[in-house]
Amino acid sequence: MISDSLIEQIRSSSRLMVRELGFMQPTLAATQYSPSAVHSLVEIEKHGALTAAQLVDILGLEKSSVSRMLAKLISSGELDELPSELDARSKKLSLSAQGMRTVRNINAYGAARVVDALTHLDAQQQRVIAEGLTAYAGALKACRTTQPTHAEISIVTGYQPGLIGRIAEMHGRYYAEHHQFGHFFEGKVAAGLAEFAGRLNHDANQIWLALRGNQIVGSVAIDGQDLGDNQAHLRWFILDQACQGAGVGRKLIGEAMAFCDARNFAATQLWTFSGLNAARRLYENFGFTLTKEWQGDQWGKMMTEQQFTRNSTAHIS
Repeated sequence: MISDSLIEQIRSSSRLMVRELGFMQPTLAATQYSPSAVHSLVEIEKHGALTAAQLVDILGLEKSSVSRMLAKLISSGELDELPSELDARSKKLSLSAQGMRTVRNINAYGAARVVDALTHLDAQQQRVIAEGLTAYAGALKACRTTQPTHAEISIVTGYQPGLIGRIAEMHGRYYAEHHQFGHFFEGKVAAGLAEFAGRLNHDANQIWLALRGNQIVGSVAIDGQDLGDNQAHLRWFILDQACQGAGVGRKLIGEAMAFCDARNFAATQLWTFSGLNAARRLYENFGFTLTKEWQGDQWGKMMTEQQFTRNSTAHIS
């Protein structure tokens, strides 16, 4: 049990640090920029180049707020926009020559503030401060990035406004970052979803969506029509990266398999490619086995494509 006095001591010290470091002011670090803008410049300098989406994750701010702030930094000449090598529609942000000078001044200002404060402490206290702040900052970040629980995420079925665009976006972003897929793949996902959405009223078809609030953060669908021969097709299994590892994927696949079993499909098929190891383990836990493997380019680039099959007698391991 953490004592109330310890909690209040930490909270009081945190408020004092926020005030003394200047975060209550409209600008920070002897610049004309807001604290979020200063942090953005420092993070871009640290990483070399970042997308707006990556900055949203790092800063923990709303996408719209980050977009407005970045637009101001670009118009002020602090940042340059570069086309992404993965997707021409996505822009990488890097420091301009002016931005590099600005960050050097920010770093010098910040270092001077640290040195000035540490001169009031002895060597042992300095080490305690460094270790304590590092540990506490890490603990705060862990609170922000803790995976959501099932209580925070609901599973719903059927069409929801924005479904096609959001699922296509999650596919596009994830597979561009991890497998260098481009517009062909994202367009194929969107087109398939648009066609399937028009058949959701058929009792052989269903889609499950994981919602956090009103935002779609995961999906999986069963198409009971396109393969024929009383076989189901598992499609569009995807999770927002912030929700991976929390059991949401298992919940979605479980709902889909229960649907298949209730409708007595002879088998369920899925098509994927080699290298998606976490998804493969999940599929195999629900009774899927690898039945075919070949070189193909149906997703826009040559891959080792795979077909997994779950027979009606399969069970969850």
